Amino acid sequence: MVVAFNKPYGVLSQFTPEPGSRWRTLADFGLPARVYPVGRLDADSEGLLLLSDEADLVGRLLEPEKGHPREYWVQVERVPTDASLERLARGGLDLSGHRTRPGRVWRLDPAPMLPPRDPPIRQRQTVPDAWIALELTEGKNRQVRRMTAAVGHPTLRLVRARIGGLTLAGLELKPGAWCEVDRASVLPPRSR
Repeated sequence: MVVAFNKPYGVLSQFTPEPGSRWRTLADFGLPARVYPVGRLDADSEGLLLLSDEADLVGRLLEPEKGHPREYWVQVERVPTDASLERLARGGLDLSGHRTRPGRVWRLDPAPMLPPRDPPIRQRQTVPDAWIALELTEGKNRQVRRMTAAVGHPTLRLVRARIGGLTLAGLELKPGAWCEVDRASVLPPRSR
């Protein structure tokens, strides 16, 4: 079984609460028994999270050499220049000893149609913001946030919009909703 879940802001990608944590967990959303997250999104990130009861799926989706693309919509402080976007796309950013792999980056204009976040992002009257899309084939701890900060554009809001060919928009899931999906729709083709 493979489940697609639109993870809201403020939810941990786990079923067990952290001692003293203010964040909710996946246990609050009536997900099927015996499914576990395939990867993770931090509590302050939103969007598409896959869960499965199939152990081999984790390896097939998360191994960087498989090159399984994940697309993130990122609201950042200030409007990035072409040079900043190129630095994000070409890879090689040093994130505490890990060099990022190349990816794809583009501006989202107009901004994506998303439900308001609760609580809303911080607003600064003198600092504009912009939306970009970032496609990666790896997923290190807080990688997108660390990448945008490294090029001078801190992340304000982060939404995972796609995993492989499966899109949040195509699933039409509201935050906190989930549905079962076909395993073939999320798996990369097997190498021969």
